[in-house]
Amino acid sequence: MNKMVTIKAIYGTEWCGDCKRSKEFLDKKKIPYTWIDIEDDEEAREITMKLNKGKARVPTIVFDDDSILVEPSNFQLAKKLGIDLE
Repeated sequence: MNKMVTIKAIYGTEWCGDCKRSKEFLDKKKIPYTWIDIEDDEEAREITMKLNKGKARVPTIVFDDDSILVEPSNFQLAKKLGIDLE
């Protein structure tokens, strides 16, 4: 059986609609995550820019297998995390 992937960090901003939607989805599914606001943390902004080839695209979600999802839909998040959307 495959090890379930977990979220290391979500890089985003408070005003980002996709960030809010992703956080609400994860909260509803009781999936733990660390939220990092790239407007409050210059190092986090630089990490986000590096992961996105020079663009500060949010949310950028980093997983413990070192993969990332950028601006994912709830479906993409559920698939990556192996959770049911029902």
